Amino acid sequence: MSLELIHSRRFDLTNRILIAEDEPRIAAFLEKGLRASGFATAVAQDGHEAVLMAQDENFDLLILDIGLPGKDGWMVLEELRGQGEQLPIIILTARDDVTDKVAGLDGGADDYVTKPFRFEELLARVRVRLRDNGTPKRQEEIVLKAGNIVLDLLKRQAWVGNRPVNLSAQEFTLAETFLRHPGQVMSRQQLLSRVWGYDYDPSSNVVDVCVGYLRKKLGRHCIETVRGFGYRLRT
Repeated sequence: MSLELIHSRRFDLTNRILIAEDEPRIAAFLEKGLRASGFATAVAQDGHEAVLMAQDENFDLLILDIGLPGKDGWMVLEELRGQGEQLPIIILTARDDVTDKVAGLDGGADDYVTKPFRFEELLARVRVRLRDNGTPKRQEEIVLKAGNIVLDLLKRQAWVGNRPVNLSAQEFTLAETFLRHPGQVMSRQQLLSRVWGYDYDPSSNVVDVCVGYLRKKLGRHCIETVRGFGYRLRT
């Protein structure tokens, strides 16, 4: 198989993303995923540092946790917007109350994502905010193709040749992950993090089950098992 990007728009590399997160595990997870997706990252571990870095550095987007030490995320948001800072801000927090979401969006946040989250969903929201802000600096794929498998990322549709294939939301996200990394071995933990969320039970067999469904729908030989490591899309 050969990977082919259709209807793509090319931008200059690379967007810089500031991650304001005090929990090391989540910050490391975000950095790893964003860097693998072509972004440059930096981490602020408290609110004071987040404000200073957002003011002094040339960042294109801020991922902001609410429960930061020093200044919490609400104070960071208020201070940056009060100074006229137009940096796109995505709030990433465990607070899922409707009043918190309304307060965040009314306070100037561009988006609001609750934990636990799926990395691919967050990544999609990051791309949308960068595109809306007029500062996209990476190649944005609209349609992915590998051999006779085609995924339309905007319409969320899949085909094998000319035959449409119905995929669940998780199946589609898993297929997208494989098509974005053709020939690359993806561990079960990587796939769990990207598709089901960073805190999903690592002992779960949900990856193996979903890969089995994809093989039935997309072709039984399209995804190869690499014993002891994980899976990869045949290239």
